[in-house]
Amino acid sequence: MYLTLAVIRASQNSFLSDEQKHMSTTTHQFEADTGKILDIVIHSLYSNREIFLRELISNASDALDKRQYLGATNAALLDDTSPQIILRTDEKAKTLTISDNGIGLSEEELVSALGTIARSGSKAFVEQIQNAAAQKEADKDNADADTLSLIGQFGVGFYSAFMVADKVDVISRKAGAENAYLWSSDGKTGYDISAAEKTDAGTDVVLYLKKDCKEFLDEPRISYLVKKYSDHLGYGVMWQPVNVDDARQLNTGSAIWTRQKSEVSDEEYTQFYHQIGAGYDEPFMTLHNRTEGTLNYTSLLFVPSQRPMDMFNPDRKSRMQLYINKVFITDECEEFVPPWLRFVRGVVDTPELDLNVSREMLQHNPAVLKIGKSVVKRILSELGKKKKKDIEAYQQFWQQFGIVMKEGLYEDLDNREKILDLCLFTSARTGALISLADYCEAMPEQQDKIFFLSAESIEQAQTSPHLEGFKARDIDVLLLVDPVDEFWVQAVGSYQDKSFTSISRGAQDLDDIAPVKDSDKDTQTDTQTDTEQDFAPLLAKLKTVLDSRIADVRLSKTLVDSPVCLVADENGMDVQMERLMKAHNQDFVGMPRILELNKDHALIQAIQQKIEKNADPDMVQDACMMLFDQAQILEGKTPDSLTDFASRMTRLMQKGLSV
Repeated sequence: MYLTLAVIRASQNSFLSDEQKHMSTTTHQFEADTGKILDIVIHSLYSNREIFLRELISNASDALDKRQYLGATNAALLDDTSPQIILRTDEKAKTLTISDNGIGLSEEELVSALGTIARSGSKAFVEQIQNAAAQKEADKDNADADTLSLIGQFGVGFYSAFMVADKVDVISRKAGAENAYLWSSDGKTGYDISAAEKTDAGTDVVLYLKKDCKEFLDEPRISYLVKKYSDHLGYGVMWQPVNVDDARQLNTGSAIWTRQKSEVSDEEYTQFYHQIGAGYDEPFMTLHNRTEGTLNYTSLLFVPSQRPMDMFNPDRKSRMQLYINKVFITDECEEFVPPWLRFVRGVVDTPELDLNVSREMLQHNPAVLKIGKSVVKRILSELGKKKKKDIEAYQQFWQQFGIVMKEGLYEDLDNREKILDLCLFTSARTGALISLADYCEAMPEQQDKIFFLSAESIEQAQTSPHLEGFKARDIDVLLLVDPVDEFWVQAVGSYQDKSFTSISRGAQDLDDIAPVKDSDKDTQTDTQTDTEQDFAPLLAKLKTVLDSRIADVRLSKTLVDSPVCLVADENGMDVQMERLMKAHNQDFVGMPRILELNKDHALIQAIQQKIEKNADPDMVQDACMMLFDQAQILEGKTPDSLTDFASRMTRLMQKGLSV
């Protein structure tokens, strides 16, 4: 593109008249209000002035593309030189020149393109070719017309040069023409056009840099910007200071995503993975895909095998790189990869994505959403295939990235079911990672709920008293230890019509699902006649002693080995959710919980007997408090007062040892 070129006329044999060849310098005024528009373009359109180099190199790249394309049918437009872009600096003159040996500009095109803001020569050029191809659809010689993709869309990129330059000269000679012309402007009032001397076809854009822009004369700075924005162009971008004979190439021109998958080796994929800063590990998966049709884009995506260092940054931004025809636009393209897939790295390159004129923000365009949905669909599909093909490798992946993917369960309604199918959870029964489908398949026939337990760690969950009744009946429980679990479970609610049910909230009656495996305990349960009424004195004493520390006291239907546990009300918060709320707000105070007693435990029965005999009320008082302390400790909490806890424990130990 020359972002600002006018439409190249179909006929390539329009030469200048003798009068035009010997014309004198003439001064032109910008069209009405154009000066104001130009001022906006220069000072307000771009937020980062380094963008000018990207724009001018992109212009040069498009000019080279045009010459190569037209030269395929008109050999007179080509010569023996290789297409290239040369950056020349002159520290003494304080100039930076961007030169190309592309198609060049005629005098008319200089007026039309550079004198009219927002007229994109590249866009018009492509439209002209496509119209011609449509008229000659049957002609196979025009089959390649639709494959030409130029960068320019809005025709304003050229004017970014005035962000860094007090004056800009454009010296251009059109391929196939004999004359060259100079376009010159200070970017304020108007421009001059005059005849110029130029030996070869192409364009030189000479920037007379502002005093505060001398950084753009330094090779390290220029080299960095070329690698950042133009590293993957198909043409070499060369560095050659004035009075230096040899030029050095600054870009690599690798752009491996533009090649066929069969042409790229695993080593090249890994090297590029490291090059884009995805990590130093080997990629877990490499997804290289080209989509054509209603959407035209190429994607090269990498799923890491190790967590990126920034995976838990508060901003939760993705680091997907967006290119337009191999020109870098941004590396924070959240529209393509949602935050819950932010660990995925790679590039998306499209020739037709609508951008705003500054190219620094994506517009609200249906194409953006469509490409994003397509990319996410592709990632989820490939992860699903990997899960079926190599479950051990997938389990390792899940341990690294599952905590992030589960964010999608409450953020992405469209993909919720697909994400649920990809989720793995630790089984309390086996300790292994299993899917929800695996869990449901192994359910007892009478079970209609998916039981889970939230905890800070797997180790804490495995020792929780809440599991005892489930283990005794061989009913599996999913152990959820990630903070995000508390949020998605509430949002999702169920899977395959089976509701997610916390075993630490509400009363659980498991006898209808499965009997206790231990026959002795089973017999004891069947013949036991103890009821809430039988333990009424103990229940009343605990309510009196613990008072507002608890919401209620009741006999448990799930405890087997532990004497007590705390459970939330049916509509209350799990202890894990309370921890999260407390971490967010130190003043948060959770609701009192229900204390459940194991009526078969010897300790509970011993305290009950003490109360019935009205024996040693001080010991009973301490024992009641210690039951509550023990229940808190089993939940991972610290007793309300460690000093009081230590004193109670000392008194009880002394009495126990003195017996």
